[in-house]
Amino acid sequence: MKKTIIVTISVLAGGVLIAFGAFHYFSKPLIKPAKIANPSSANAPIPKKQAQAVKETITEWYKAVGTVRPRTETRIESLITAKVVKINVRPGSKVTKGQVLIVLDSRQPNSRLDQARQALKTAIAGKKQSQQAVIAAKAKFNQAESDYKRVQTYFKSQAATAQKLERAKSAFLQAKAEVKRAREAQTGAQSQIRQAEEVVKETRIALEYTQIKAPESGEVLKRQVEQGDLALPGKPLLILQTAGALRLEAYVREGLIKQVKQGTELKAVITTLNTTTTATVDEIIPYADPQTRTFLVKATLPPIEGLFPGMFGKLLIPVQELEVVMIPRETVRHVGQLELVAVQDNNNRWRSQFIKTGKHFGDKVEVLSGLSGNETIGY
Repeated sequence: MKKTIIVTISVLAGGVLIAFGAFHYFSKPLIKPAKIANPSSANAPIPKKQAQAVKETITEWYKAVGTVRPRTETRIESLITAKVVKINVRPGSKVTKGQVLIVLDSRQPNSRLDQARQALKTAIAGKKQSQQAVIAAKAKFNQAESDYKRVQTYFKSQAATAQKLERAKSAFLQAKAEVKRAREAQTGAQSQIRQAEEVVKETRIALEYTQIKAPESGEVLKRQVEQGDLALPGKPLLILQTAGALRLEAYVREGLIKQVKQGTELKAVITTLNTTTTATVDEIIPYADPQTRTFLVKATLPPIEGLFPGMFGKLLIPVQELEVVMIPRETVRHVGQLELVAVQDNNNRWRSQFIKTGKHFGDKVEVLSGLSGNETIGY
């Protein structure tokens, strides 16, 4: 009981003290907020330099994201099936037209060429034999013809029998048939020579295919084969950039495609090189991507040092022209997150003026609010 009474008295005493403290706190007058001078009307120190806020017309751009690609890419492939013996280039190698890029195994084409040459020699020898046969057949025919005519004369004068005339006629006809067969054999030999020459020509071409050469001057972009691999027709071995010019391939939204025409010159920004240049629209793919609702536009770039295929770029397309207030960037003072400029009033006094800036244009900055475009500012 004693403990309970003591706890109760302690709680009551604490409540009284809290109530007294609260009454004492709220009975005091509240501290009012202090008045701070408006920086826009406060006097500013006299600046050393002066500039003018002016209105300028700027162009609002749509930035179409794209990739730098070669104007012409050539896939170097083999026309025969053979083992890769030697590779003379690597990615980045500069090549000239006719330079040997890859060497293939040439043993099989060489063997075929030897066989074709031997067949050609045999055909030529056969032609010579047929020519000799034709000469012999003609000589025999001439003799048989002469004998036949002589026997005919004798037969008319009854100096030769009919049987002798028949034998002379038979010999004449046989000689005539032999001449015909000899000439046909000569024609066949000539045909075999032509066929053998075609085979030699084909095997020589196949042998030339074992040395894969650059079709045009350019630069090797990719190497997709190694020494010892099997080269097959249709399998790319190298990717060669055969045209010196590069172009930016960018995707333009369908709402702006009417503003892009073939031959139009547009600005292009190469982000990696921090370079802005002029690109000429070379090709517009007349098909919109159904997912992104964009068209592929290809614009040719001028020669730029350090520019390589695969780099990131942007194609700038003008959307509209706007009139904005511009001031030099160095006239803007920053106080925390606030932006201020010194403005001269009609009484030639300087005051600080709050402003809000927008985009930067070189050494100038756009003023979104705070200035109307006819003020004299200092810095």
